[in-house]
Amino acid sequence: MDRDDIQWFKSSYSGGSGTECVEVARIAGGTAVRDSKDPLGPLLAFPAEAWNGFTGAVRDGDISC
Repeated sequence: MDRDDIQWFKSSYSGGSGTECVEVARIAGGTAVRDSKDPLGPLLAFPAEAWNGFTGAVRDGDISC
């Protein structure tokens, strides 16, 4: 995976104060997540099934943010 080719999107849940900046990107086979304040830092990559399970659990109220 080449970081230069990834198109990141800021989460709609990120705060405007610059302290809660989460970005996500669609990558081959899944989703990547990073801290926008550290774009060259680590990223987490999740298989599509895991990401869909996580976001479904949040949407259904099984996990609160």
